[in-house]
Amino acid sequence: MARPLVTEKKSSDRRETPSPRRWLRDNALALTMFGAFLLFLVLQSVFGWQTHNEELTQFGSAPQSYLHYLGTGHFAEAVFENWESEFLQMGAYVLLTAYLIQRGSSESKPEPDTDRPDDHARNAKPNSPWPVHVRGVALTLYRNSLSLALLLLFAISFVLHLLGGTAEFNEQQRLESGAAPISAWQFLQTGDFWFQSMQNWQSEFLAVGALIVLSVFLRQHGSPESKPVTTPHRETGA
Repeated sequence: MARPLVTEKKSSDRRETPSPRRWLRDNALALTMFGAFLLFLVLQSVFGWQTHNEELTQFGSAPQSYLHYLGTGHFAEAVFENWESEFLQMGAYVLLTAYLIQRGSSESKPEPDTDRPDDHARNAKPNSPWPVHVRGVALTLYRNSLSLALLLLFAISFVLHLLGGTAEFNEQQRLESGAAPISAWQFLQTGDFWFQSMQNWQSEFLAVGALIVLSVFLRQHGSPESKPVTTPHRETGA
């Protein structure tokens, strides 16, 4: 009598720990982006420190240490007015691309009323994120979590820009004329604050608009932000 064939069952629950080399490869894009961010943030702080001390010297004030500079309104305003515009742009972009299309662009979904099958909880998989299985409020929040997170980061950056800008405005007023400080609410109503915001907001939306339109006609081989090289111009989506 022939013996039954015994097959070894592999456990699907056991996950292999990736090697450092594999981990670096799997996270190379995020590591590169955040590495560049930290590099340029440090360089910004160094050059900002030098610039700020030059301004203080012109007004007859003593230069500040580097660590002291990192807590000033000059540094906070410069950092957060840029973060504010970036998060606004990305949050608005994620939200708007859910409802609006651009024919032929790789940045647009193909049809205005077409939802992907995997966007519906009824098509959940066993390893789908937990809010999909819980449903209710958790699922509603999760379905919109990316745009909500980006817009929350925008709101936080907006407030920090306002506070840093107020501190810097008051410092400049003290150095130039010895004027009394104003509140954040008062600074919010100045043209200076909104000038700082608008000069960044307009550039961010220009850059995204340019990407949307240029991706209709131009290609970048290997990039998920581009349509394949042979794809016709009118074909929408990557």
